[in-house]
Amino acid sequence: MSRRSASQRSPDTARRRFLTLAAGLVVGAGAGLLSSPSRAGLDASRLRAAANGQFGSAGVSVINQWLTLVDRLRGAPLSTQLRDVNDFFNRHLRWLEDRTIWGQEDYWATPVEALGRGAGDCEDYSIGKYVTLKELGIPVERLRMIYVRARLGRSQITQAHMVLGYYATPGAEPLILDNIAAGISPASQRTDLDPLFSFNGSGLWAGGSTRSRADPLARLSRWRSVLERMRQQGIN
Repeated sequence: MSRRSASQRSPDTARRRFLTLAAGLVVGAGAGLLSSPSRAGLDASRLRAAANGQFGSAGVSVINQWLTLVDRLRGAPLSTQLRDVNDFFNRHLRWLEDRTIWGQEDYWATPVEALGRGAGDCEDYSIGKYVTLKELGIPVERLRMIYVRARLGRSQITQAHMVLGYYATPGAEPLILDNIAAGISPASQRTDLDPLFSFNGSGLWAGGSTRSRADPLARLSRWRSVLERMRQQGIN
């Protein structure tokens, strides 16, 4: 399926999203942290039931493909896990705006919802990859969803965008998993991206800081909402 770039998101939508999230980050500076399990824990029967209830047999089929991917990658080299998870979501999701998919300006979908629809925006790609890599045993401390300003083409117009970062150590340069790039690259090679903040299940960081500044569950309501829906669907 085709992958659309962040440039196809309307400027007004991207600007409102960035301002809302940035405000939450500033307010949250200094808050305490809330830890979360380092593994997702996929309940296959509940995932299939959730997919069937929303999307029928087609939804179950794509969830089975996802579960097969996870089983195949258990114990595989890290580079293979990162590459194949990145490729799976980039192939199975078509980039569309939330307003088109869900009738909402900004909706963070669970992997069941995104794969069932076969479409998502940058947050949905990143969430799916994050959940899958956690299930494969990668510690949550090494994974962060990173909000960036993406500079587009020669015009240098910027848009809000999200990618997933893998950190070998907390202070290391991350590898970037992105839906608008063909492969995985070190952050230093992605000169088109300027980090704004990053988060995972246990912390929230400003820019390239190595020190968490806030509790992401308290400050990012959409993250809190998608985690709750994932638990209901069988992702713990």
